[in-house]
Amino acid sequence: MSDWKTVIGLEVHCQLATRTKLFCGCPNEFGAAPNANTCPVCTGQPGALPVLNGRALELAVRAGLALGAELAPRSSFARKNYFYCDLPKGYQISQYEQPYCTGGGIVLASGKKIRLERIHMEEDAGKAIHDRGDTTLVDLNRAGIPLIESVTEADLSSAEEAHEYLTALKEIFQYAGVSDCDMEKGSLRCDVNVSVHREGTPWGTKVELKNLNSFRHVVESIEHEVPRQIALYESGAAPVQETRLYDPDRKLTRSMRSKEDAHDYRYFPDPDLPPVLVESRDIERARAGLPELPAQRRLRYGQELGLSEYDAGVLTSSREVADFFEATLQHAEPKLAANWIGNEVLRALSDPDVPGERLEELPLTPEGLGELLGLVAHGTLSAGAAKKVLRVMIVKGGDAASLVDELGLKQVSDTARIEAWCREVLAAKAEVAEQVAAGNEKAVGALVGPVMQASKGKANPKLVRETLLALIRATST
Repeated sequence: MSDWKTVIGLEVHCQLATRTKLFCGCPNEFGAAPNANTCPVCTGQPGALPVLNGRALELAVRAGLALGAELAPRSSFARKNYFYCDLPKGYQISQYEQPYCTGGGIVLASGKKIRLERIHMEEDAGKAIHDRGDTTLVDLNRAGIPLIESVTEADLSSAEEAHEYLTALKEIFQYAGVSDCDMEKGSLRCDVNVSVHREGTPWGTKVELKNLNSFRHVVESIEHEVPRQIALYESGAAPVQETRLYDPDRKLTRSMRSKEDAHDYRYFPDPDLPPVLVESRDIERARAGLPELPAQRRLRYGQELGLSEYDAGVLTSSREVADFFEATLQHAEPKLAANWIGNEVLRALSDPDVPGERLEELPLTPEGLGELLGLVAHGTLSAGAAKKVLRVMIVKGGDAASLVDELGLKQVSDTARIEAWCREVLAAKAEVAEQVAAGNEKAVGALVGPVMQASKGKANPKLVRETLLALIRATST
């Protein structure tokens, strides 16, 4: 076994779900024409003064509380100075010596806690596009977008742990309403700090990995970087402190620049922004407004509703799904609702014929699904017929009971009609009936199918099975 140990820390930037930017009134939106969402403040014009977005502060506080962090009653903004073409002021407004939030963390499934060092607020930079030959294009729509950066302690030791942590962090931010965490739109971005060392020796040189646009890229970059560093040490060399980019096409990291230290940024307090004061009553109000978070919901679904760990995980994969499930519970039994949402409703979202990729975009409502499941539970509708009705409800909407009548799918429980279908099948499959009569009751399944086919799926399958067994026993005695 290798005696090399991996040390990983994560820095995650999360875009806050505000309508406007952090220090001005420009829209915080994705997809606008280049440089459309700009003003003198976010483009750094002389004399323009920033004003803190109160909603951004509320969401930042909510994020800290959701992660179990300690909120500072007083924090301050600083200027982080560096020159780049997408930073119009020549500095980024961030927090340095006095972040608004410290501590907290996330507990992994193994029980290991990944501690947070701090969370701070800051504005985003713009976007520079360098792939235009000798020309660089700059879009400042993102300049000034409100972010929180959560910085972990170096508690992670594998790519798998990093993936689990990021998945949990994304869930928490989405549940708390802090952000949509859409990585394709840049709402969630991650930098990874990696070093290796032998057991019992000091930590090695830390390398920062950037350009990680998905959790998969985080995993792949770590899986490449760790062996690279180990190979350097074993060859008698050592990694240098630097920032490396991840190349997803070649699945390797490459040098970008030497890694800056804090003093390189010449931080100093921003003279245009007063200290941020958060009163205890505001913190408690934000705490009271937090929803039940995914880990707590999963636990409750298992303990109180009797759901499996897998089903609880599927139903809490997003707040939207969990809320839909809980609304359905007002009209249906938990395990039945969990099964149909997990196996039928969510699967339909990937169908190109379905009008939407999210539950909230479907005409199907929790009340409608609950009504449909009630028809199944009471024997009015078979599971097969219910799937046909559900398909219509997902695509076009409609009332379950009306659709059952319209489609002619009401389940038949009339014993005389079911007995007639069963006798027809028994006459055609006498050899199977003999197997059942000889004690192999499992073979009755080969008879149920033809009966259901003869009834066009309308026969009550439970009554079909009972009737078949009764007729076979009566004949064999």
